Amino acid sequence: MEEPDNKAGGRLAGKVAIITGAASTGPGVGIGKATAILFAREGAKVLLVNRTQSRVEALGDEITEGGGDCATFVADVTREEDVEAIVNKAIQTWGRLDILFNNAGIGAPGTVVNVKEEVWDSAMNTNLRATMLTSKYCIPSMIESGGGVIINVSTLGAVQGFRRDDTGFAAYAASKAGLIGLTLSTAADYAACGVRANCLIVGMVNTPALEKFGAEAREKRRLAVPLRSEGTAWDVAWSAVYLASDEARWITGISLPVDGGQMNLREWPG
Repeated sequence: MEEPDNKAGGRLAGKVAIITGAASTGPGVGIGKATAILFAREGAKVLLVNRTQSRVEALGDEITEGGGDCATFVADVTREEDVEAIVNKAIQTWGRLDILFNNAGIGAPGTVVNVKEEVWDSAMNTNLRATMLTSKYCIPSMIESGGGVIINVSTLGAVQGFRRDDTGFAAYAASKAGLIGLTLSTAADYAACGVRANCLIVGMVNTPALEKFGAEAREKRRLAVPLRSEGTAWDVAWSAVYLASDEARWITGISLPVDGGQMNLREWPG
């Protein structure tokens, strides 16, 4: 392969991307929003998918005003007919599909002893089954386009047990751990077709979804990070830009920690 030349138009120039869970849940910048903005700045045409019309349209306006090329789509990614319609929208609008960023997800409180079954089922449906559905419908279009990239968003809690008070996160952790296995399986199944699949393991990142835990919890999270700094949605989004770009053309089947070193670094006790 010749050295890539992305000087004209950005690192994702000519690529079409779908981002689920694109709009933030509140004021500020979440992972989906940051990724959508950076993808568009790097030259990608971006289909912004969200359940809330007002939020996704506001994000679409922001990207368009900044010179980006995007479209919005209101959908529930747990519904198979909605997912099929998402992919059809991208193909009808731009004629190809290159990138899928699976960001849609929900939290789910409860330990294995007290988690409600409906909470468990909802977490599995939104965090895991929806990713299977989006991959199912995106991969054939990616293959027709000559290959593609799937990026799934997991969490540190999927690879480390952690406890906060007596809340418990059994369903959340299990569903996000399942994403790692799904990523590996997808990467293996479709590597020969030119489709890469990777996973981001996101650490203590400050996003609008975590604002409800308050400033004290935010500071505790910062101090738990070996780099002693707070991660942002932009840190995750830049990692996604790299994995989506041709710079990462030889990378598939990995789970990349974006966590300030928390997954692999520890202070010696005592």
